[in-house]
Amino acid sequence: PGLSVIIDAIKESRKAFQRMNSYAIYRITETIRVLLFMTLSILVFNFYPVTAVMIVLLALLNDGPILAIAYDNVHFGNRPEAWNMRVVLSMSTVLGIAGVIASFGLFYLAERTFHLDRRVIQTFMFLKLAVAGHLTIFITRVRGRFWSDRPAPVLLWSAVLTKLLATLGAVYGWFMVPVGWKWAVVIWGYALVWFLLNDQIKLITYRLLGRWARRPAAAG
Repeated sequence: PGLSVIIDAIKESRKAFQRMNSYAIYRITETIRVLLFMTLSILVFNFYPVTAVMIVLLALLNDGPILAIAYDNVHFGNRPEAWNMRVVLSMSTVLGIAGVIASFGLFYLAERTFHLDRRVIQTFMFLKLAVAGHLTIFITRVRGRFWSDRPAPVLLWSAVLTKLLATLGAVYGWFMVPVGWKWAVVIWGYALVWFLLNDQIKLITYRLLGRWARRPAAAG
C-alpha cells in the first residue's frame, strides 16, 4: 500500500503518453491534409480554397478539441510505453493523403457537378475542413473502431460545439459567402461518409503495420 502513489503516477504517465500519441497522429494528419490540399489547389488549379480569415477561424475552432484531448479517456498497457515513430508517421501520412483526396473530391463536385461560384466553393471547403478535421480526432484517439472507446464528455462536447459554430458560420455567412442549410447538409453527409471510410482505412493500416512488425528480418 505504501507504493500506491508510485503506481498511480505510472498509470497517469501512461495515460498522458497515449494522449500525446493520439495528438501527434492527429496533428500530423491535419498538417498534411490542409497544407498539401492548399498547396496543390494553388499550384495546379490557381485557386485559393480558403481565405486568410477562414484559416484563422479554422485555427481557433481547432483549439477547443485539441485542448480537450488532454482530458480524454484512454487505455494503457501493463508494459512501459515507447514512441513508435514508424507507426505515427505511417498512420498520419495515410490519413492525411486520404483527407487530401476527400477535399479534392468535394472541390470537383462543387465546381463540375454543382457548378458553384468559387467564392461559394471556398465556404464549402472551409466547412468540410472544419467538420472533417474534428471528426479525425475520434479516429486517431483509438486503434479500434471509433466507437470502441467512449471519449471524455469534454472532448465530445468541445468538438460538437465548435462544429456547430463552423456550420452556422458557413450557413449564415459569418466572414464568408453563405451556403444555406441545404448545402451544409450535403457537406456534412460527404464528411461523414469519408469519416467512416477513414476509420476503415485506419484499421487496415494498423493491420498492415502489425504484419510488417512481425515479419522476420532477412538473413544478412
